[in-house]
Amino acid sequence: MRTFVVFDLEFTSWQGALEQDWGAPGQLREIVQIGALRLREDFSVAEEFEALVRPVANPRLSAYFTELTGIDQERVDREGRPPAEALGDFLGFCRGQSVLSHGNDMIVLGENLGWARARGEEVGNGFLGAHFLDIRPWLNSLAPRTEAVNVGRLWQVLGLARPGGGQEHSALFDCRSLAAAIEHLCGAGAALPEGCLRHS
Repeated sequence: MRTFVVFDLEFTSWQGALEQDWGAPGQLREIVQIGALRLREDFSVAEEFEALVRPVANPRLSAYFTELTGIDQERVDREGRPPAEALGDFLGFCRGQSVLSHGNDMIVLGENLGWARARGEEVGNGFLGAHFLDIRPWLNSLAPRTEAVNVGRLWQVLGLARPGGGQEHSALFDCRSLAAAIEHLCGAGAALPEGCLRHS
C-alpha cells in the first residue's frame, strides 16, 4: 500500500523570537522534539516516530519554550538524544517517502543537520532518500480559514474531532492535527499534490 509521512518539529524559542525571525544573537532554532506519522493512503497510521533531542548551543530551555510545549528541562536531560543520532533515525524513517510539513520545518531540519555535521558528528541517512514538501499552501488554498492558525489548531478551525493524545505544540499531536486536516480535505474531494503517495 502507498504511504506518506507528515512531520512536525518543536525547536528552541524565546519570547519574541518568532516576530524577530530568531534574529537575536545566539537564538538558534535547535530541534528539541521530532514527531512523525507514516500514513497509508486511507489515512490510517502505519507507524509513528517521536524523539526528544538535547540542544547543544542552548542546552537550557527557556521558560517560554517550556510553557509553549509542555517540555521541561528535566525531561530533555533525561530522555533527550544527541542531535545527530535523532536526526539520522528520523531521516531513516523518511527514506523513500514523501514527507509533508505545515510550513518550513524542512528548513529547520536542514539547519540542524548542517550544525551537527559542522561539529564533526556523523548523521546516518540523508535528505536525498526523501521528498520534502511544505503542504501549507495546498491547505490554505483549499481552506482559506486555515491561513491564520498554526498546525496544532487545524483540526479546530476545520470543525473536526480533537486528535487524541497530547496538546498543541507537542510534535505528535500537531502531526495528528495535520493528518486530520489532510484527510478531511481529501474526503471532500481534494487530491494530494502530485507524487505524495509512494509505495512503502
